[in-house]
Amino acid sequence: MKKYIIDKRLYIRRIFLIILDVILINIASFSALFFRFDFKLSTIPTYYAEAVLSYTILNTIVTIIVFALFRLYNSLWKYAGIDELVNIMFACAISGGLQILGMHFIFYIHVPRSYFPLSTLFTLVYIIFSRFFYRYARRVSRRSLGITSSRIMIIGAGEAGSAIIREIAVSGYVKGSVICAIDDNKEKLGSYIQGIKVVGDRTSIVVEAEKHEITDIFIAIPSASRKEIKEILEICKETDCVLKILPGMYQLINEEVSVTRLRNVEIEDLLGREPVKIDMEEILHYVSGKVIMVTGGGGSIGSELCRQIVKHNPRQLIIVDIYENNAYIIQQELKSEYPDLDVVVLIASVRNTIRINRILERYKPNVVYHAAAHKHVPLMEDSPNEAIKNNVGGTLKLALAADLYGVEKFILISTDKAVNPTNIMGASKRICELIIQAVNKRSKTEFVAVRFGNVLGSNGSVIPLFKEQIMRGGPVTVTHPDIIRYFMTIPEAVSLVLQAGAYAKGGEIFILDMGEPIKIVKLAENLIRLSGYEPGRDITIEFTGLRPGEKLYEEMLMDEEGLQDTDNKLIHIGKPIDIDEEAFLKEVESLDKAAKDETEDIRQLVKKIVPSYKINE
Repeated sequence: MKKYIIDKRLYIRRIFLIILDVILINIASFSALFFRFDFKLSTIPTYYAEAVLSYTILNTIVTIIVFALFRLYNSLWKYAGIDELVNIMFACAISGGLQILGMHFIFYIHVPRSYFPLSTLFTLVYIIFSRFFYRYARRVSRRSLGITSSRIMIIGAGEAGSAIIREIAVSGYVKGSVICAIDDNKEKLGSYIQGIKVVGDRTSIVVEAEKHEITDIFIAIPSASRKEIKEILEICKETDCVLKILPGMYQLINEEVSVTRLRNVEIEDLLGREPVKIDMEEILHYVSGKVIMVTGGGGSIGSELCRQIVKHNPRQLIIVDIYENNAYIIQQELKSEYPDLDVVVLIASVRNTIRINRILERYKPNVVYHAAAHKHVPLMEDSPNEAIKNNVGGTLKLALAADLYGVEKFILISTDKAVNPTNIMGASKRICELIIQAVNKRSKTEFVAVRFGNVLGSNGSVIPLFKEQIMRGGPVTVTHPDIIRYFMTIPEAVSLVLQAGAYAKGGEIFILDMGEPIKIVKLAENLIRLSGYEPGRDITIEFTGLRPGEKLYEEMLMDEEGLQDTDNKLIHIGKPIDIDEEAFLKEVESLDKAAKDETEDIRQLVKKIVPSYKINE
C-alpha cells in the first residue's frame, strides 16, 4: 500500500510538471515575440503570431520529449542542484535547436531571426524558475511556520559540507537552518557555499558561534584524522552548542553524505588517535574453519570477541559463561544474525576443573580466548579471595586443560593494572600472565596474554557511570582531580586480542600503544559538554577520594619486560621473564587452595609471588 501511494504521488507529480511545462513552453514562445516588439502587443504582426501559433503543438510535443529524455520529470526538485540545472540547460538548448530545424528548414515558417534565441532563453528561464522556485518556497514556508528552531554552523566548506547544507534546506530531519560555515582554507574565507558565508577558520568558532547565536554545530570533514577532529572538538566544547559529526571518508566515496548520516559526537572522538588497524587475512588464517572457545563470552570483551570471530567463518563457536543472562543475550544475537552458525552456549565456571576438562575433551577447541575474570577493583578489594579463586585458579585450571587437550592457541585477556599492581585484582591478573608464560614453556600450545587499558563503554567502566549520573542531573563523581588512565574502545581491544593470536609464538605479552593518557576529570567535563550541559553550572563534579587499591596512573610495561615492535606499529611485545615454572606453579596451586580456605592472609601470599604488588594498608 505504501509503495502504491508513493508511486501514485510520483505519477501525479510528473503529470503536473508536464502540464506546467506545456504552459511555460507556449508562454516562452509568445514572450519572445513580445520582447522582440518592445513589449507592445499591438505592434506584433499578425502573420508572425499565426506562424508561431501554427508550430505550437509540434514544438510543445518535441520539447516535452526532449525534457523527458533529460530526466526532467524524474528528479526530486526539492533536492535540485547543479546536475539538474545542467540538464535543464542542455534540454532547452537542444529543444531550441530542433525548433530552428523544424520551423526554418523543414516547414519554412517565417519568424524574426531573434525569435529563436529569445524563445530558447525564455524557455530556459521559465523552466529553471519553475523548478527552483519550489526549493525557495519550501525554505521560506518552513521558516514562516516556525519550523526553524535551531541555528546551525557547518565546519568544513567542502563537498560534504555543501551536501549537508543543501539537504538541511529541504530536509525534514533537521528543524533548523544553516547560518554560517567554517573552513581552515584561507582562500575560502568570505566566499559562499550554497548561499552560506564562510566566516572564518577554526580559531573563529567560539566567536562566530556567539555572534550568530548558533545552537548546533555539524562537523562535515570526513577526510580529517582523529587527531584533527579532536582538536576541533576541543574548540567546539567551549560553546554551548549541540555537536554532530559526519562519520568518515567512505561516506563521500559511497555518496552517502546526508543529514541522516550525521551522528552525535561520542567520547571516543576525543581519544585523539586513529583506531587500531588489524590484518584481517592473518586473523582469517587461524580462525577460519576452526573450533573457537570464548570464556566469559557474555561480557563486554567476550561478547565483542564472539561478534568479530563469527565474521571469520569459524567451524564452531563455544561460548562459556557463568552468567546465564549474558550468555543468552549473545546467543540470541548471533543466532539472529548468523542462522547457519554452529554456536554452542555452555553455562560453566572456569573454577570447576572437571567441568572445564569435559568441555575441552568433548569439543576440542583449536583456539581459546580467556576473558572470564573478576575485574572490578573496589569490589575485589573487599573480596580478595574471590579474585584469586576466579582469576588465578580459573586461569590455571583452564591453561592446564588447554595443554592437556591439545589446544593450538590460548589467548589471555589481561590489564594494565597488572603492572606494579596496587590492588588485588591487578595482582591476580599479573599472576595470570605468569601462569601463561610458565605453562607455555612446557606445552606445545602457544600461550599469550594481551594487556590493555580501560575499555570505553564496558560493563562497570567509568563512561556508563558518568552517563547515568548526567541523566540523573549529577553530580558526576571523580575520585581524584589528577587521576589519569589509558583508554581504548571495545572493538579496538578485541582487534588487539585477535591479532595477538596471529602474532603468537608463545609466552608473549602483547601491549597496545594507546597514545596519551587522559585525565578522568577532563573525560567527565567532555562528556558533560557533549551531553549539552556546562560543567560546574548545570552538572557539578565531585571528588570522592581514591578508592582502595586505586592509583593515580597506570603503567603498560614492567621495567624488566623490555619492548619489541610487531608489524602493526601500535602493537608491541613485552618479553617473557625467566622464572622457575615448576616452583611457580606449585606456589600458585597453594595460593588457590588458601583462597578456597578463605585465608585472611591472602594479600601477603600474593606479594610473595608478585613482589611488585604494593599492598594497600
